Amino acid sequence: MDKQPRWTQTWISGTRAAGVDLGYPGERLGLPEQGSGSVGRFGRRLGAIMVDWLICTWAITRGLLQADPRHAGWLGLLVFAAEYVLLVGSIGMTFGMRLFGIRVASLDGGGRPPFGAVLLRTLLLCLAVPALIWDRDQRGLHDRAARTVVVRL
Repeated sequence: MDKQPRWTQTWISGTRAAGVDLGYPGERLGLPEQGSGSVGRFGRRLGAIMVDWLICTWAITRGLLQADPRHAGWLGLLVFAAEYVLLVGSIGMTFGMRLFGIRVASLDGGGRPPFGAVLLRTLLLCLAVPALIWDRDQRGLHDRAARTVVVRL
């Protein structure tokens, strides 16, 4: 007899536990499952943003600008936003992204995203909440709004 999971198990474990196959992250976007060009996973993205945040708040804000981030918290966020706009807009990745082997790509061909999309993505990323809400392709709301995806190098 084929034993079905209890309804609470399917609800807690998600759709895959209920027997629904959604495919791998990025399949709907035409991306490979693994390797170069596949979706950049959560661990790499988290590591990259942590490195970028440390660079912006400690190395640049505190070191170069001699500002105390405890008294001018907005300055670290401003430097962070400037780093994202300049680097993602010009080379498609930040220092942290390069270190963790990921980049931001446009859904319209996989190249570097247009400048307007980079601005929108950065603004939403700085609000933090859109970056914490993901879809099944591991794209945050900031990626969806800007029509971008983070892929492996």
